[in-house]
Amino acid sequence: MTVKEYNSAVDLYSDGVFRFILKNIRDEEKAKDIVQESFTKLWINAEGVNYQKVKSYLYSTAYHTMIDGIRKEKRIVDFENVRAIEYSHSEQYSDLAEILNDAVKRLPDDQRSVVLLRDYEGYSYKEISEITGLNESQVKVYIYRARVFLKNYIGSTEAVV
Repeated sequence: MTVKEYNSAVDLYSDGVFRFILKNIRDEEKAKDIVQESFTKLWINAEGVNYQKVKSYLYSTAYHTMIDGIRKEKRIVDFENVRAIEYSHSEQYSDLAEILNDAVKRLPDDQRSVVLLRDYEGYSYKEISEITGLNESQVKVYIYRARVFLKNYIGSTEAVV
């Protein structure tokens, strides 16, 4: 990869990578650090990275850097033991975006990441698999579980609107 291609990658993908990481960790400063570290890794490995695959490389690197940071801080929460009823609500409220963002924040890290990559960024299952290091079946299962959680959390659209 040339310097010109690297600069082009920064221009094209830095905002998208930042939004993806910010949606996952909800800490702007940490998100900036992760994006910067991802581009630093790209610069160090520029000779070995094909420009056609730089987007996938950046998202994968940012994702794995984020996961490493989460593990270091030991903020992994076991949502399997949490009853969904505790996180559901029955109040009527009209700001669907706020409710959806709140629901997405409550997802486990892996599920949140794959749902954001699929539904917010538009990646295919195969691309998500490459970015996260999960196999396609795991990606599909995580997306399904996340959507079930979101459906149970949000309830019917009539209750929200």
